[in-house]
Amino acid sequence: MEKTKKKIKIPHTYVILFSLIILTAIFTYVIPAGQYERVELGERTVVDPDSFSYVDSNPAKLFDVFKAVPKGLGASQSIVFFIFIVGGSFNIITQTGAIEAAITKIAFKLKGKEKLLIPIIVIVFSVGGGTIGMAEEAVVFVPIGIALARALGYDAIVGMAMVSLGAAAGFTSGFMNPFTVGVAQGIAELPPFSGIVLRIVIWVFSVMLVTFYIFKYGGKVKSDPTKSLVYELELQEKHKALDLENVKEMTRKHVGVMLVFLAGIILLVYGVFTYGWYMTEIAALFLAMGIIAGLVGGMDVDEIAKQFIAGAKELTTGALVVGVARGMLVIMESGLILDTIVHALAGIITSLPKAISAVAMFVVQSVINFFIPSGSGQAATTMPIMTPLADVIGVTRQTGVLAYHLGDGISNSVIPTSATLLANLSIAKIKYEDWVKFVWKLMVLWSVIAAAFMIIATLINYGPY
Repeated sequence: MEKTKKKIKIPHTYVILFSLIILTAIFTYVIPAGQYERVELGERTVVDPDSFSYVDSNPAKLFDVFKAVPKGLGASQSIVFFIFIVGGSFNIITQTGAIEAAITKIAFKLKGKEKLLIPIIVIVFSVGGGTIGMAEEAVVFVPIGIALARALGYDAIVGMAMVSLGAAAGFTSGFMNPFTVGVAQGIAELPPFSGIVLRIVIWVFSVMLVTFYIFKYGGKVKSDPTKSLVYELELQEKHKALDLENVKEMTRKHVGVMLVFLAGIILLVYGVFTYGWYMTEIAALFLAMGIIAGLVGGMDVDEIAKQFIAGAKELTTGALVVGVARGMLVIMESGLILDTIVHALAGIITSLPKAISAVAMFVVQSVINFFIPSGSGQAATTMPIMTPLADVIGVTRQTGVLAYHLGDGISNSVIPTSATLLANLSIAKIKYEDWVKFVWKLMVLWSVIAAAFMIIATLINYGPY
């Protein structure tokens, strides 16, 4: 058995991603080059669905494969530096001891009631995902979720899943998400946030599914820690585990640091919702929070700098993964095959029966999400195509929007091109392949439920039109 186990070796995440870049480069020799024309529609740039044409091919050269990595890092620099800055700043806050003291107290109070933790956190973050489109913003909460999960006998996967999958449950249902549903409905010329009742039903189902799934895995880990998919990581991080038998006292400095942190989170929500803050603003806010918290916590400026570097250093491997993964999109765009793929997938749908076509729209959006993981970017690219396509095949435009945000949301939790997923994994120090082992069954179940809702939308003429 030992010999058999040693033979099964999953390649390093970098190896997997670079292999996908090579495969994408090969596709530029096989898939014909094509392009849609882009037109300005108000403040948006959208695709003219009737403008697709084949163009002269521009296949990737050998050197382009290697250039894709630095270009990918350049294209995703805001996310890469976001991870470094948040990681460094959060380490400053952590080293003050305030979060450890606060979480120890919370965990102590929840001892014997651990099952309350998972649904509470999932619901809270799902509301954020469904209203302000919380996705990247949830990254900063992953370390807290992990620390709390470990204190109650779970592992890093449970901690990350409560936060990230909770946000994903809300983001996917998109009951009032302005960045996905809002944009898509604008392109489809639908009333803003119309059809909300069905999306709330989908949100309830998504939250229940995610909660149950984490419960089931977390129960196994709690009863037998060796069942953890990240058992080696848990052994490495054992020295950081919180001791519930020795609850640390919250000093005045700790309270001050937590007040700084709380004020920062309130400002984060306000800035995102009111001013449309994104990576740069959130990273700047966390940098300020880290420095102020360090000073309030009694650190001198040299110590703050050292702890910032230490925190950023720990996330180097995960941060660079984001740029490597972006290399695939760089190759597709420069090789002029991205629009061809979108055009071909959309064309498949027209030959199917109506109910099956609706499901196919969801499947196509899920596939496209691998290539265009940005929610608003995917809406701008695909909705100008999917809207008239919905008219042609006889389903409502609202059903087309539903296919888009379900396809965009669910697969974000597993595709290696999702910058948010990679950021979460880097913060959590979880290997991509270990996360896939945990989440793949959930992705299948979630997709089946989404397909069922697509059929329901077709049967009820999900509208208003």
